[in-house]
Amino acid sequence: MKNYKYMKKAFIFDLDGVIVDTAKYHYLAWKKLANQLGFEFTKEQNELFKGVSRKRCLEILLDIAKIEATQEDFNRWMIEKNVDYLKFIENMDASEILADVPRVLQFLKDHKIPIGLGSASKNAKPILEKVGLLSYFDAIVDGNNVTKAKPDPEVFLLAANHLGVKAQDCVVFEDAVAGIEAANAANMTSIGIGDANVLSKAQFNFTDFTEISTDFMNDLI
Repeated sequence: MKNYKYMKKAFIFDLDGVIVDTAKYHYLAWKKLANQLGFEFTKEQNELFKGVSRKRCLEILLDIAKIEATQEDFNRWMIEKNVDYLKFIENMDASEILADVPRVLQFLKDHKIPIGLGSASKNAKPILEKVGLLSYFDAIVDGNNVTKAKPDPEVFLLAANHLGVKAQDCVVFEDAVAGIEAANAANMTSIGIGDANVLSKAQFNFTDFTEISTDFMNDLI
């Protein structure tokens, strides 16, 4: 781990919907499972899954369908969904990166600001590798490292710890309500990426990274 003892700030990014748009692949995988279980899963219902762990997503899916599952079925369906998701993301490349994300990452790297990832995804590293962004990140905390899902702040607090920066000196980019709540609970600066009406609890809001100016970034650091 790099020594950031004297750093004043660190930046932590969510993955899905912030760096890359993998939400569409999650939706396709959940929709496939829903169809196998005999019901339709809509894009509107998929909004409930933003920033939520795979286990919780399946619980919500089964609740929507009013299906009671044995533990054996539950575990099998979680695995099946992930296998399908991995097939969908197999051919991801740099074209999947959301607008201006590389510019912001490069700005932070040029200013020697530590960069972390805080995501519920259990596939964060392979995704970052596929799109060519893995080298930007000094710490990655994902679904493999946490026991509590957002809005619990565990994922962001762990990332701050790995980066060697105090929680209150971290800036978080999130596209989900649960993620914004987690950042706020960790006493971090929260920046909502997406609909400001939905992410109203964020301290700052932008539709996407194209709206984030160099002056704004300089003010943050």
